[in-house]
Amino acid sequence: MLHLMLFLASGQAGYRYLGDNSFAGITTDNGIDKPVTISIIYDNYSKAEGIEPDWGFALFIDGLEREILFDAGAKTSVFQSNLKKMSIDVQSADFVVFSHEHGDHTGGIQGFTEMRKNIPVVMPQSFSSGFKERVTKSGLEPVLVGKPAMICKNLYTSGEFDGSIPEQALVLNTKSGLVVMTGCSHPGIVEMLKQVKRDFGKDIYAVFGGFHLLQKSDKEVNEIISAMKEIGVIRCGATHCTGDSQIRMFRDQFGENFIEMGAGNKIVFN
Repeated sequence: MLHLMLFLASGQAGYRYLGDNSFAGITTDNGIDKPVTISIIYDNYSKAEGIEPDWGFALFIDGLEREILFDAGAKTSVFQSNLKKMSIDVQSADFVVFSHEHGDHTGGIQGFTEMRKNIPVVMPQSFSSGFKERVTKSGLEPVLVGKPAMICKNLYTSGEFDGSIPEQALVLNTKSGLVVMTGCSHPGIVEMLKQVKRDFGKDIYAVFGGFHLLQKSDKEVNEIISAMKEIGVIRCGATHCTGDSQIRMFRDQFGENFIEMGAGNKIVFN
C-alpha cells in the first residue's frame, strides 16, 4: 500500500518519518496525466447550496493513485455533513495530511475516524507530543515530516517551514507547473512559495488556501500580490484566514485567473 513512500527510522518516541524522496523525477514539462479534482469540504465561505460554512479548512484530493484528505476543519458535525452533501466517501482515503496543529484544521478528525482508521497522518515533526498521542489513540498513525518528500506520484509535502507555528503545504506536480495548497500560511505565503520553487526547481502555476493576511494593510497585501506574481504565480485562490477585503484584492488583481474557493466548490487541474 505504501510502496511509494520511503520511511526512515525515527528516534522520536518510535514515530516514523516520511523520508526524503529526491525530486529527480520532477521536470519542467512533466506532471499529472489525468484530471485531479480537489474538493473544498470545509471553509469559512460556502459556494454550494446546502453546504455549511464555518471557520476552518479541509480539502479532499481525488484523481491521483492515492486519495488524500488535507486538514479536517473544526467541527465534526460540519465536516461530516458537508462530506455527505458533497457525496464524498472518505472510506477510500489513503492518507490524512495536516498543515498545522490549530483546531480549525484538525478538530474534525474525530468525524473522519468514525469512517476511516488505520491509515497514516502526515504532520510536521514539531507537532506536540500530546497531539501525536491523540492521533494514535484515535486509530490513525502519525508520520512525521521534516524535509520535502513524496506522498504519492505527483503529490509532495513541502516539508516543514520554519516559524513559530510549524506548518507544511501540499505540492501537486502538473505540466503547467506546481500547484501549492496551504492551510494558513503562518510562516508567510511569499516566503513559503519562494522556498517551494527553490526546493522543487520548478515554476509555481497556482496557489490556493488560507494566506493569514487578516491584519495586513492594503499596501502590504498589494506588495504580497506583486511578490507572488514576480515568483511566477499565474492562478491564485485566497480564502479562510486571508480576510474578506484581502480576498477581494486577490480576486480583483488575478481576475479570470482567480480560483473561487468556498465549501462545496471543486477545483480541477489537468
